Amino acid sequence: MWCRLMAVALAAGAVAACNGEKKSPAPDTTAAAAPKAARTDFSSGGPYLFVSNEDGNDVTVIDANTDSVVATLDPGQRPRGVRVSPDGTKLIVAVSGSPKGGPGVDEKTLPPADRSKDGIAVIDLATGKKEANLPGGLDPESFAISSDGKRIYVSNEDGGTLTIIDVGERKIEKAVKIGEEPEGVQIRPDQKVLYVTNEASGTVSVLDLASNKIVATMPTGKRPRGIAFTPDSKKAYITNEVGGTVTVIDAEKNRVRKQIRIPGDGAKPMGAAMSPDGSRLYITTGRGGTAAVIDTKSDSVVATFPVGKRPWGIAVSADGKRIYTANGPSNDISVIDASTNQVVKRIAGGKSPWGIAISK
Repeated sequence: MWCRLMAVALAAGAVAACNGEKKSPAPDTTAAAAPKAARTDFSSGGPYLFVSNEDGNDVTVIDANTDSVVATLDPGQRPRGVRVSPDGTKLIVAVSGSPKGGPGVDEKTLPPADRSKDGIAVIDLATGKKEANLPGGLDPESFAISSDGKRIYVSNEDGGTLTIIDVGERKIEKAVKIGEEPEGVQIRPDQKVLYVTNEASGTVSVLDLASNKIVATMPTGKRPRGIAFTPDSKKAYITNEVGGTVTVIDAEKNRVRKQIRIPGDGAKPMGAAMSPDGSRLYITTGRGGTAAVIDTKSDSVVATFPVGKRPWGIAVSADGKRIYTANGPSNDISVIDASTNQVVKRIAGGKSPWGIAISK
């Protein structure tokens, strides 16, 4: 599918552990960022981390074997959502022409949006070159990709819609109206439904992937952001930034089961990543400066620990041994030993790291 896309494009265009013991991050071992195009082929020899830098307008590439920056890629303006295609050959990045705002910002003071910058960038990992910019609706932020790579589902924060892209035809198939300011997008592992968080509405919408229709809408906490499913598709977890909670959902019945309060001064749950075995959920707390660990059997917080300044994006290695957080204000990425919940290294990235994707 992604090879076919290339042909079309060419033709067309701080508390640690549950006992409350305080721990500090590891000594700063931040590495300097690499120059652009230091390496170009990321299709083998990985795994690699791809970190989108919202204010830097680029993507930092990190070799996970050495925890070092090896290149910087150019996807377009204001990159946020980032994923590797299912076949591992492409890097997909949501880019936007909307000016950066946020809670409490008077939008009248912001410069006008440049809609020519909106889209879904496709970068060939064998060359490191951008090969296409798919239409992605108004202000693309986050997205999910179907397991066969044929569809991309994009949250449009300014548009209040979920845009469905036909990858092979390189066009928008449908735009589905959902809640206000949609952000997080995640497909349930069984590939039957998709969840989208609606920040301003305080809800999560459920899209049936067979009919492309909304089949349920559930309340969450205030300003829901990230989504993670257990591998068996039975439960979903929604991080609620302003609410300071994580909503636990019965993902088979689409019903809210529980709200988990995240401890810590200023904790604002943001990103979410599930361990490969589904036993642990890791979340970032934004201005709280920590990550929290939730036991998915008991649905309780078992640890919190400092990771860096205002962490947002989070990812877990395929073997579950490493956790990575994108720390926006300090422009770096924390590498965490999952067995000890300790930061073992901090890697200099671009300006305002936002999202993280890991290749296989």
